[in-house]
Amino acid sequence: MLLLIISLFSFGSLQGQENSIKITKLKYVRVYTDSLGGSNFEDLEIDLHEIDFAPPAPPIFTSELNFSKRYGFLSVLPGWIGEWHPTPKRQFVFYLSGTIEAEVSDGEIRQFGIGSITLVGDTIGKGHKSKVIGNECSHTIGRLKICI
Repeated sequence: MLLLIISLFSFGSLQGQENSIKITKLKYVRVYTDSLGGSNFEDLEIDLHEIDFAPPAPPIFTSELNFSKRYGFLSVLPGWIGEWHPTPKRQFVFYLSGTIEAEVSDGEIRQFGIGSITLVGDTIGKGHKSKVIGNECSHTIGRLKICI
């Protein structure tokens, strides 16, 4: 979503929500195991509906709200490579920085960067392999580079 907002501002100033682009679909990629134990990518969408989410603020576009039992943050450092492995649990991954390249068992390779969302669900079978693309850390404090 951040990338979309940045690209909107590069085309000129927004006069208000009524003049902005209405985002009614959120796209994400699902990684799943097929009946033969292979992993695959699938492009999916979630519908967003305009609602009065937090009055008196103007309406926003949101999906149905779902419960979450657990969540966590992880950091994968430059140079990290994960050979073939299933995911330990079905989980959504929201990419906050950096780029991951993932390959599924049919040979398809995709890259996921800032703003990408994947639903990783290949908990059985061959799984997928993944690696960090690039060698830059995303945050700097003084002269210290921090990878998150």
